[in-house]
Amino acid sequence: MTYWLINLPFLALAMVVLVAALSAKKAPAMLAWLVAAGAMVVLTAVFDNAIIASGLVAYNEDLLSGVYLGVAPLEDFAYTAAALVIIPALWHLLSRGQKVSR
Repeated sequence: MTYWLINLPFLALAMVVLVAALSAKKAPAMLAWLVAAGAMVVLTAVFDNAIIASGLVAYNEDLLSGVYLGVAPLEDFAYTAAALVIIPALWHLLSRGQKVSR
């Protein structure tokens, strides 16, 4: 089993929730999502590289795809990607019909 296969259920669940949220026919706040996505990807890259380079985390090289961003394998970004999809989608679904105060 590779790390991508471990990530697959999380990514699949995120996609199911995203499809449900998009079918709600309510426009999501794309600018806010893009800002959050940019921040999360940068933070993931910085901190993943730091903890891997320091030796706190190690991977079985046989299970990796071989694609890296610095010393962080691309597979490490799957949980960030899943979170960036599922959290706003759930928020969108759970706030349907409710007024959000600003």
